[in-house]
Amino acid sequence: MRRALVVLGFSILTIAAPVLAQSTSAGRGTVVIVTAREAMSPIPTLFGGDAANREVSDLMFLRLADLPEDLATTDEPRFVPRLAKSWHRIDPTTLAFELDPRAKWHDGAPVTAGDVIFAIERARTEKLDGQLAGLLRRISSVTADGDRRVIFKFTAPYAEQFYDAVYHAPPLPAHLLAKVSPDSLGASSFAANPVGNGPFRWKRRVSGQLIELSANDEFFLGKPGLSRVVFLIAGDTEARMNLLLGGEADAVDNIYQFANPKRLGQNQRFRLYPMPSLMVGYMLFNQRDPADTTKPHPILGDPAVRRALALALDRETIVRSTYGPSSLVPAGPVSAVLATRLESPAPPRNDTTKAREILGSRGWADHDHDGVLDKDGRPLHLTAIFPATSGARRKMALQAQEQLRRIGVDLEIQPLDPPEYTPTRRTGKFDLDLYAVTQDPTPSGLSQSWSCAGIGGSNVAHYCNPQVDTLLARASRSPESARKLWRDAVVTIEGDAPAIFLYAPVFLYAVDARFEKVTLRPDSPWSEVWRWRVRPGQEASRDRE
Repeated sequence: MRRALVVLGFSILTIAAPVLAQSTSAGRGTVVIVTAREAMSPIPTLFGGDAANREVSDLMFLRLADLPEDLATTDEPRFVPRLAKSWHRIDPTTLAFELDPRAKWHDGAPVTAGDVIFAIERARTEKLDGQLAGLLRRISSVTADGDRRVIFKFTAPYAEQFYDAVYHAPPLPAHLLAKVSPDSLGASSFAANPVGNGPFRWKRRVSGQLIELSANDEFFLGKPGLSRVVFLIAGDTEARMNLLLGGEADAVDNIYQFANPKRLGQNQRFRLYPMPSLMVGYMLFNQRDPADTTKPHPILGDPAVRRALALALDRETIVRSTYGPSSLVPAGPVSAVLATRLESPAPPRNDTTKAREILGSRGWADHDHDGVLDKDGRPLHLTAIFPATSGARRKMALQAQEQLRRIGVDLEIQPLDPPEYTPTRRTGKFDLDLYAVTQDPTPSGLSQSWSCAGIGGSNVAHYCNPQVDTLLARASRSPESARKLWRDAVVTIEGDAPAIFLYAPVFLYAVDARFEKVTLRPDSPWSEVWRWRVRPGQEASRDRE
């Protein structure tokens, strides 16, 4: 896990070793990052697993420590100090952190042990976020020893204790939030104007248009090299391309999302940065009947049918036409980062002949000669939902629809607006769901969506294989054999076909060449923006504002 990540020949050269920013005002400027989605809740404990929220939050709220540059989650000496200046292990189930006395909230109040405890306790509130609470289940207590010393105790020894302590729940300002109930935080004045402790402060939101952050010049790790960060929201891919080419935006997360990425890739104004992402996307099979979730799905409850549908899709064509030639088809629910770490095998290739044979063996045939397979009078008709705001998933859904049509499967695609999509998915009122998630940088996070215990939380499709649960539990207790156990779990999940695992993107970021000291991270791409500088003599007009 110490080695540099390499995906398809690309070394992660853009991940630089951490260095402190210099306290100088030279080279101040503005970076405009154009993005498809607005961060609605960029506050720790309100992430909801949303990447857009995290990208903003990570510029405002620091963790006790950051992951090392290779994202190893079990090597605690190599974590990077942030709010904690140091730490030591008291015994196999106890960790102590010493807070940096220079760390302050944006209102000037010091960051204290109470803020750490407050955030962990909020995160462990089941009704606030059951998934987040589950991730912290092995922390038995968090206590203060004075204002700047925090003691974490765990229920048992395991390899990722340090990671669990620092990663999932960054500290929150207890002096501002102690009287705000967990279930009202999202509607509070704090949510409208968050107060963090990081390199950038909240400045303003123009709903549906932009979020602007301004530099925290008193940042204890050094004055940011840029004065402002603007997240410019543009849902349409062509609009995002035009904003970049027209000089109104400086950076974007993936040029392959555009209809003609060469227009940007060949533009000398931009530099390109290949980066394996923590995203994985899949077409999830609901294993329960949408009309009565106490019963198996009348079609997809049969694992043989699910395997046949997976074999029918040419996943490689779908992913590369949508996310570019470097992106991967995953074997199981693993991102490009995790696939490399686990050295996971290649997924089964598409085989329409085999898919037809399997369906025929299960009684599915075109008895009425209408082009659609049927069984006992029921046509093989399925509906796939996805967010109407996702152009990429719409494109993939249309390709899947056509490929499945060729073997006699009638797939109806149903784009839903976000207010309808989320509850439809959560309550299991679907056949198939085109879903994407940004994973934790550790395979232990697979338990959230792919374990029996995850049912009722993020495991909305009711997938349950006790063998997978056992493998994941053993991996967490056995660091010396964890990689093999995690890989075995992934292979087992793929074999069960709870989903068609479609894409693990390797993004190609574009950043205006006027910026120097550019670093990007797979776990939080823009979190190092505070280290960037504008090259002397190359300032744009907005850099002087």
